[in-house]
Amino acid sequence: MTVETHPTYGYAADKPAHLKRLARIEGQVRGIARMVEDDKYCIDVLTQVSAATKALQAVSLALLEEHMAHCVANAVAAGGEEGVLKLKEASDAIARLVRS
Repeated sequence: MTVETHPTYGYAADKPAHLKRLARIEGQVRGIARMVEDDKYCIDVLTQVSAATKALQAVSLALLEEHMAHCVANAVAAGGEEGVLKLKEASDAIARLVRS
């Protein structure tokens, strides 16, 4: 019998805080949907969309920082192809965040 282990990612220490923030964002998005259903003023809806977007960006930046400090740093310290791949992966993630 084998025991499955889950990898420990860089965000593990802050996982409860991230989940709490994501739950608040989920509530914000549900509120935006209600605003549209209730025919609220366009600018008020857009203001809430902007707030939810900024909140998601904050979560993204925190996860990226933790990824760089943990996953990428460990792979680079170990050397070899894994470090190169993790750096490329992080670079690609940053590019996606900048474009969004």
